[in-house]
Amino acid sequence: MSTLITTSIPYVNAQPHIGFALELVIGDVLARHARKREKTTWFLNGTDDNSLKNALAAEAAGVSTQAFVQRNADRFEALSALLNISNDDFIRTSSDPRHARAVVKLWQACEANGDLYERTYEGLYCVGCEQFYREPELVCGLCPDHRVAPEAVSERNTFFRLSRYQQQLISLIESGELAIRPAHRRNEILSFLDQPLADLSVSRSTERARGWEIRVPTDASQVNYVWFDALANYISALGYAHGTQTFDQFWRQADQIIHLVGKGVTRFHAVYWPAILLSAGLRVPTDLWVHGYLTIDGQKISKSLGNTISPWDAQARFGTDPLRYYLLRHIGSHRDGDFNFTRFDEVYESELANQFGNLLARTIGLLRRYGVPAPLKSHLATGLATQVDEALERYELHDALQAIWLVVGALNVYVSETAPWALVKSGDITGCEQILGQLLWGVQCVIDQLEIFLPATAARSARQLVELDSTPLFPK
Repeated sequence: MSTLITTSIPYVNAQPHIGFALELVIGDVLARHARKREKTTWFLNGTDDNSLKNALAAEAAGVSTQAFVQRNADRFEALSALLNISNDDFIRTSSDPRHARAVVKLWQACEANGDLYERTYEGLYCVGCEQFYREPELVCGLCPDHRVAPEAVSERNTFFRLSRYQQQLISLIESGELAIRPAHRRNEILSFLDQPLADLSVSRSTERARGWEIRVPTDASQVNYVWFDALANYISALGYAHGTQTFDQFWRQADQIIHLVGKGVTRFHAVYWPAILLSAGLRVPTDLWVHGYLTIDGQKISKSLGNTISPWDAQARFGTDPLRYYLLRHIGSHRDGDFNFTRFDEVYESELANQFGNLLARTIGLLRRYGVPAPLKSHLATGLATQVDEALERYELHDALQAIWLVVGALNVYVSETAPWALVKSGDITGCEQILGQLLWGVQCVIDQLEIFLPATAARSARQLVELDSTPLFPK
């Protein structure tokens, strides 16, 4: 079985913030889980370099767009290393030669199918979102995400016949051929598709784009609309332009294609991208999994708004795995969640140090004192692997971690209630060995399931358990 997992590619108009760290970590868990289940997996990340907002940010910074984009893209790639992300590839849409060729090929395929035409268009454009808005979609005349008035734009563009694919998109989503999770995101898209679809502007004037972005192959005065360009990264990185074996394995013949995205770009991935693929004669993804936003004091984190937290600052607090744990369990894969350093401190102390760290330390201490028995299967952890698998199949990563921590709690209670030291004192050596055997098996089960969520912690725990090393796992 082959599986493709992608994260969205963020604009590089500013340094990475903690919000994108959530998406990377969720994607990494999905990829590690797929590999653990022996699926041949390709995990793709990258950066969206070719946008007007990047060019405008470079102008404001007084540097060339190329230098500005490269500097920030470097930082996004470094974020993957910081968070221990197991990606197989990282694509930069401005500099990777695979990408520009693929965008041109995709354009030509849609054009050959009769889905591109020119017309003059007037509309309200939010540079922050890189999309046009209709008046009813605005909030008091402002972009609902960036809280700024969109710019009135009038120009001649190339349009894509999105309306031609409306019924086909509805059928794909309703049948589950394109599965959108969670269910309320699916319902939002179907509600959007209840209204007649307007055709999509897929080019911009070279002048308005500041000469940045990828030129339209048939008109040097136009560049590709950033989303037509950016969405193509999912196939350009696989070698679509040249029909490589990687493209065949992880797109044409893949058993599962999962796009992981934030809720703000659901429409682009659930409507525009599948329609473009259909036009080009390509298959659509099998799954679109949507996560919520991180907030600070209830407000969406945004590079444009400037209310960001550096993931490097957050990671420096306790390390990579505690940050991964907080994001995965206390923000989760479906909902919005507030990032708060006070809460982060509490979670580290109570759940990591006092629960799992304490369990490992107690277990090692007992094994050092009374010897290492053969592991004995216990009801305390029976079925844990299945629970984790099922939670991840439902795209409920927080539920998977909750299941693991329920076992952690049960094992801590088990040690206290059975008191193996008291059995030794009374001469019941066999009873002590049985208790420690079940404890050891339970802890091993927990560590095995933690591999995909907290990989460094799982590796260190396994090593300490073998070496009976009692160094604190999560120092207070």
